[in-house]
Amino acid sequence: MRIITWNVNGIRAVLKKNFLDFLDDYEPDILCLQETKARKEQVSIDLSRYAENIWNSAEKPGYSGTAIFSKKKSLMTFDGIGKEEHDKEGRVQTMEFHDFYLVNCYTPNSQNELMRLDYRMQWEKDFLLYLKKLDEKKPVVLCGDLNVAHEEIDLARPVPNMGKHGFSYEERTKFSEMLAAGFVDVFRSLHPSKIQYTWWAYYGNCRTRNVGWRIDYFITSKRLLQNVKQIKILDEVHGSDHCPVMLELK
Repeated sequence: MRIITWNVNGIRAVLKKNFLDFLDDYEPDILCLQETKARKEQVSIDLSRYAENIWNSAEKPGYSGTAIFSKKKSLMTFDGIGKEEHDKEGRVQTMEFHDFYLVNCYTPNSQNELMRLDYRMQWEKDFLLYLKKLDEKKPVVLCGDLNVAHEEIDLARPVPNMGKHGFSYEERTKFSEMLAAGFVDVFRSLHPSKIQYTWWAYYGNCRTRNVGWRIDYFITSKRLLQNVKQIKILDEVHGSDHCPVMLELK
């Protein structure tokens, strides 16, 4: 099974670029999108190749949002994490399959000057509780833009970004707590010293110069790691300030 996650930074924008070619080239069995910035009825796209497509849009127009397109029919789908204060921004979707849960996530950004850090910390606490409850029933595959670079190897310029949003002590500690709770960062587990990024700022030719961050992840329950065939960061794919990440399960 091939699962791809991609923060498209506006699905209507990426549709004008290479999105359909991307689908043809990589043929994901399941595609998880973040930052769709649109409701389903606002998007004109042929999804006939997918048995199921679900959208979770933010109440605020043109903001946040997630979507999953799946060739495999799920047992059940649900939006959010069951917390009203978190579920207005369309950030989480869950699909239940026979062998695992798939969670598509767009984690809130703590913003410049860490203006939203307090909210982010509450989000992290509640989201981890949600993941642990799922994991008690069956293994979890979490994917998406988690808006944090965990270690210094995960961004090109760690020193000047130390303590800033996306690389604050608090955010990195919460990521470590998630791993300590029985989950695995698949890319770093399989490639402990590999330097590769998934997001580049639009300014300063950052992508051309590869001055980036790894903030898009596949996280799995530890017991599911043995089923991973491969994981790839598809940094050759353009169309967004993020690139896709692909996971293949046996």
